[in-house]
Amino acid sequence: MEISKGVEMLHLDFHGNIIHPILLWDREMAVLIDTGFPGQIEDLRVAMETAGVSFDKLKVVILTHQDVDHIGSLPEILQECGHNIKVYAHELDKPYIQGEIPLLKDGHLENPPKGKVDDTLIDGQELPFCSRIRVIHTPGHTPGHISLYLRQSKTLIAGDSMYSVNGILGGIHVPTTPDMNAARLSLKKYLDLDIASVVCYHGGLSNVNVNDQILGLSQGL
Repeated sequence: MEISKGVEMLHLDFHGNIIHPILLWDREMAVLIDTGFPGQIEDLRVAMETAGVSFDKLKVVILTHQDVDHIGSLPEILQECGHNIKVYAHELDKPYIQGEIPLLKDGHLENPPKGKVDDTLIDGQELPFCSRIRVIHTPGHTPGHISLYLRQSKTLIAGDSMYSVNGILGGIHVPTTPDMNAARLSLKKYLDLDIASVVCYHGGLSNVNVNDQILGLSQGL
């Protein structure tokens, strides 16, 4: 689903579990935000080509955090694209993504997905890709969870800091959020932004009165 020009919400189905990585692109390159579960590289390729973007245009992967449904296909992407790809994540989740420490919530996996993080991101940083991407450190779900704000289209890519149901923001997903205090503070960071659309990794797009929705959620915390 096209959110705005050069911003596509992908729709991947993993055994009935629907997830929404984001694809950004312009004339020069494509950026993938989160990589789905392990084994979904072909699903990603098909989804990109359906959006009119060839897989070989992919130059950057940004990981919102370390969970297996977000980093799952990173090893396959790196294997296929090699040095053409740069991987970005927050410093606090980097060692988990690189396999130096067991994943916080998926530590039971015998062979967890892992890949090299080329650059770490900090709160407030602006990336110069696809009309600029602002990084917002939003811990709670994991220590290094980040959200991304696209000023040009007023789009918030919320990762797992929130979930949505049928276009309505449901707030923080408590069962998968170890640090609720941090997660509440993270939600309040969104109040400073002018947001027209929110994409939650679980639940997808919310684009009706989202500033008011977020205000209501943050006041209820």
